[in-house]
Formats: sequence, C-alpha cells, structure tokens
Amino acid sequence: MKEKYCLIAALILFLDHAAKWIARANLETGAAVVIIPGYLRLSYVENYGIAFGLFDNMELPWKAYILAAVGIGAAVIIWVYSARLPADRRLLHYALSVIMGGILGNLVDRLAHGYVIDFIELHIHEAFHWPNFNIADSAITLGIAILLLDAVKNPAAEISPGKRPESGGF
Repeated sequence: MKEKYCLIAALILFLDHAAKWIARANLETGAAVVIIPGYLRLSYVENYGIAFGLFDNMELPWKAYILAAVGIGAAVIIWVYSARLPADRRLLHYALSVIMGGILGNLVDRLAHGYVIDFIELHIHEAFHWPNFNIADSAITLGIAILLLDAVKNPAAEISPGKRPESGGF
C-alpha cells in the first residue's frame, strides 16, 4: 500500500507542475483568459506569500526560505504521521497523500522560483473574487476535506505511540 499513496502524491505533483508550465508558457501577467464568463478565468500570478496571497507584500529577506522550510516541515510531519497509521485507515492515507502532493507542488515552486505560480481565478462577475490558486492548492483543500470526513467516520480512532502499524506510511 505504501507505493500507492506515493503514486497519488507524485501524480498530483506532476499534474500541478504540468498545469503551471502550461500557464507560465501561455498566460501573460495581468492578462486573463475567460473560461466561464462571469465565473472562471485563467490568469498568471506569482504568489510570494502563502495561501490567499497572505504576506505577499511583506518584505523579508529570507521569506522564501522560511516558507519553504514550513513546507518541508509539513511534509516531514505528514510522512512521519502516515508511517504510524494502521493500514486499514485507507481514507486517512488518501487524505494525507493528496495533501502531500499539494504541499510538494507548491514547495517545488518556492524552491525553484522563490514564489508559487497561481493561475485559476474564480469570481462571481466582479462582485466577488476568490484569490488565484493552483492545482496544488486544490489538492490541499480536497485532502483536508477528506481528512475531516475521516474524522467524522472515525471519531474515536487513535494511534497508540508504541504500536508499529503494518502500512509503513507512504
């Protein structure tokens, strides 16, 4: 089972970077391609901050490295946690692998460019605008939703620290 979850994370990483490569090659900064008029556009944005562009304008000399370190830390925590999960917690393994793929997608951007490429823009005409995002962000959001679903399905489930599960993590 270990390989299956690694493949899910790798697939998300690949899809995210393929989409970012296409966006970077075909979208000009500031220009938008309308997909669904009034609701969905594609527009290239370089996000130097975190989710929703938070801290984007904050000028810190080591900001890219600090944010990359946070991504690495999150990936390590997920890896270690998944290694302690019992094999029968498949939904939780799926959630963690989807989140891991998203974290790695944005981490690779941050390490390669110092920013994350965002290109999907949701809005309701011009009355509401959601900050630009990418496939990695979507994967993290989906993974958290699956994580919450697992928590509802298994409210009393816990992992005893001394028990070694059979799954071996990712």
